[in-house]
Amino acid sequence: MSKKAYLAAAVGLLATAVACSDKSPSPAAPTSAPVAADDTNAAADGSTLKVPAPVQTAPANGAALDQFETTVKVNVVTAKFVNTTQFAYRFQLLLNGQVVRDFRTSSSTEWRVTDLDVNVTYGWRARAEQGQSFGPWSATWTFKTPDVPEGYIAGGEVYDPLWTGTTVGTISGAVEFIADTGAKMVGHGSHIEYALGATVDDGEFSMMVTNTPANTEGNKTKIMSMREGRTDITTNDRRFTIEKRGDPPGIVAWRVITSNDQVDTVGAERISVNFLGNKWYLWTARWGGGRFNLTIREDGASGKVVYNFGKSYRGTYDPNPQLAYVGAPIGRGGARDATIPGMIAKQVWLSSRDRPDFANK
Repeated sequence: MSKKAYLAAAVGLLATAVACSDKSPSPAAPTSAPVAADDTNAAADGSTLKVPAPVQTAPANGAALDQFETTVKVNVVTAKFVNTTQFAYRFQLLLNGQVVRDFRTSSSTEWRVTDLDVNVTYGWRARAEQGQSFGPWSATWTFKTPDVPEGYIAGGEVYDPLWTGTTVGTISGAVEFIADTGAKMVGHGSHIEYALGATVDDGEFSMMVTNTPANTEGNKTKIMSMREGRTDITTNDRRFTIEKRGDPPGIVAWRVITSNDQVDTVGAERISVNFLGNKWYLWTARWGGGRFNLTIREDGASGKVVYNFGKSYRGTYDPNPQLAYVGAPIGRGGARDATIPGMIAKQVWLSSRDRPDFANK
């Protein structure tokens, strides 16, 4: 065979080989996006989800809060190798480097943290999660809670410690401050008034009370009360009275008048409680959403429940202006139906928010 013929044959064979290789089947196109998780190959930090750590946005690192709750926030994370942002987020609250709370959202990038302790520096961090896989933790940012606030009236919120020897309310009658204890209502006509700057139509009115044995002097005597304006509390259109009666002893009774209803204790619903004079009791009245309820705990917020009863109502509890009282002003029924003489009160709270931890100290 000549050199030319040999070369021609070789070129033909090469062309045939190339043509055959072009007809090989192509790899199948993926039917779904690649999974971002890699459970079998954890990163050095232990993470098994191929996403970056979340970037924190609020509150600012080192922030000093002016209240005992905050919302911690992070930016949305995106998977490293696919355009995926559908992740859950786990948040952790740390104190002295130890996790004290842990919360996982379904997809939200923020978490509302409430009931924080007084004058504490917390750390917090977050990470993205998908199923059982998780990404790396963010950096740990910190925020500091405020010290116990002094008493205040701010719009529809009242906090009055009373054990400090002063009050943010207005005193009527004889009130004696007992150092590091509270304010003593000396007689039936003794009470402290709080004039709210906004109506609380859904909220809580609570206080700690002691020196109220079952057989105190008086008839329909009051622990706390509210009304609209200063018309007689007995006939007031928005009467709100919480009683610990002296006759019969230890009877708990209450009445609330709303814009379209009146709810109160009737007959056997007026339950007798064996109150002890040397015990502190936390009285908590809550209203809103068509429901009123009174709870009494012995020895404070975490103590034994000695009373818990409520009723549904129509309308809205909407006094304007709204006045609240430790005890009660004297009404048509006379002095013996006003304040429990000798009772000592402290840590008064009235707000649309639940009672904070600092009010239980």
